[in-house]
Amino acid sequence: MTPFTPDGATVDEQALRRFVDWQLEVGVPGIIVLGTTGEFLTLSEAERETVVGVSVEQVGGRIPVLVGTMNADTRVAVRQSRRAEEQGADGLMVLPPYYYTPTEDEIIRYYGAVCDAVRLPVMLYNNPVTSNVDMSARLVAELGRRFDNVRYIKESSQDVGRVREVVDASEGLVKVFAGERVVDSYLLGAVGYVNPYGNYIPYASHRIFDLLEAGRIEDARRVQRLIDVIDHTIAAGHPTYGHQCYSKALAALAGHPVGDVRRPLTTFAELGEEGRDRVRRIEAVMAELDDLMSVLDKS
Repeated sequence: MTPFTPDGATVDEQALRRFVDWQLEVGVPGIIVLGTTGEFLTLSEAERETVVGVSVEQVGGRIPVLVGTMNADTRVAVRQSRRAEEQGADGLMVLPPYYYTPTEDEIIRYYGAVCDAVRLPVMLYNNPVTSNVDMSARLVAELGRRFDNVRYIKESSQDVGRVREVVDASEGLVKVFAGERVVDSYLLGAVGYVNPYGNYIPYASHRIFDLLEAGRIEDARRVQRLIDVIDHTIAAGHPTYGHQCYSKALAALAGHPVGDVRRPLTTFAELGEEGRDRVRRIEAVMAELDDLMSVLDKS
């Protein structure tokens, strides 16, 4: 998430530093700034530089910091990618050019321009809900073969079978990070997990993958079921990507206030009693999740 001051006017640098420290304290293996939950579309160039600079400085090389540098304008995506590299980012996460519904050739040229401009590894981001582009496994494999930077993808097409398709089509060249359904994705070949839940339940949402790698599949499913309850509670009462305002409300509940979202997104305050009721229900699930993690950590 990107913390804002209470009036939403500026990035709250101190809140961002405290938030990064929290992530480090609970042992997350990496962070991504300026993604969908980071409200990248609402930030100015100067604010982007603030978020990247503060995050990189606060992390201090202890874990990787990836930066979302996608844009509908290839020139802007290239400029933002170069600047992220200059500021010390460890990698980029790049959605295909959104809105225009580009052809595959246009997508290839776009990623080619970004890859030519930087030396950083690039995580493709396949999220058709927001980009209006669904990159096929064949196209992902082609991007991996053409560009040495492209070795990862956050796969959020909501088709869990796509995980195996990407692994097979790229012959393992492009490593898949699950965008949802982490347990099923892992069993199909995902090597990591990118998720918005780390913004308010960072310990559980990163430990679930540790459980998977330890072969504790059923324990991981127990964690996943509770995360799914949170996800469904949010989704049932808010439009697509309503998780952004709820994520900020839940982070505050966890002791890390980060302000509210910027318009045009619906603010948590605008949800009124319905939003407060859903947060109360989620709070109970978060407490149950804490209890479960205590049990699993001891077993």
